[in-house]
Amino acid sequence: MTYHHLTDEATPLLAPARQLALRFSGTRRGARLARRLAVQQLTDWTAFPYDSDPARAVALVTAELASNAIRHGSLPGRDFRLALLLLPDHYRIEVTDTRPERLPPPLAQQPADETSGRGLFLVQAHADRWGCAVRNPYTKTVWAEVQLRATGS
Repeated sequence: MTYHHLTDEATPLLAPARQLALRFSGTRRGARLARRLAVQQLTDWTAFPYDSDPARAVALVTAELASNAIRHGSLPGRDFRLALLLLPDHYRIEVTDTRPERLPPPLAQQPADETSGRGLFLVQAHADRWGCAVRNPYTKTVWAEVQLRATGS
């Protein structure tokens, strides 16, 4: 699992087999719908069952990235964008928000006694790679890739 900070990797090097991008309201409901859509698309595009390890990882990663976009990257009345890309052996989740100046903090700098802010540790644990890219002065994209291999259920 690797973290890439401010790299040019908001777009994958390989052309995706399939892709979908939608905007969601910057609300808890928007985050919930984004999570459900990410899992639905994974199961439609790959035939992985809902209770497979990749589907669980996609649900958790999408929920954390969408929640962070709403909590830390949202301006009032602004949506966030969810992009899903099916790559040869990974499923890429990209969440773009409207606060490029608020970058995810390096995990090594997280105080051990914090009672919140552990979501990116979950992303790191369930994604093979993740990172953040700022490509314009108005948005940032936090992305994660979940490897497509069934190891359970």
